[in-house]
Amino acid sequence: MDIKQIQKKLQEFSAKRNWDQFHTPKNLAMALSVEVAELVEIFQWLDNEQSLAHNLDSSTLKNLKEELGDIMIYTIRLADKLNINLEKAINEKIEINAEKYPIELSKDNAVKYNRR
Repeated sequence: MDIKQIQKKLQEFSAKRNWDQFHTPKNLAMALSVEVAELVEIFQWLDNEQSLAHNLDSSTLKNLKEELGDIMIYTIRLADKLNINLEKAINEKIEINAEKYPIELSKDNAVKYNRR
């Protein structure tokens, strides 16, 4: 994924519609939370087995794809507005998580590290 190229496309898309005035970090974060809620809604009444990809119908998969796209668009746009290098932030967070969740304490364990 070329995040810089996607940011450029989103900048152009927004500029052509004069939406930068609305794309403040606050508004983008709020819009992102709405899109995440829409993703959650798709799974709301499914059990674990029903939520697996091979058990979802094509219409549901299409909706999931669109919601994930929206989530990524708002995430990338928000990072752009805040001058955050998203690739670097992701890699740094993976390193932080590796320290927070060492294999010897986390493997096969879903309980959060600070609740044991």
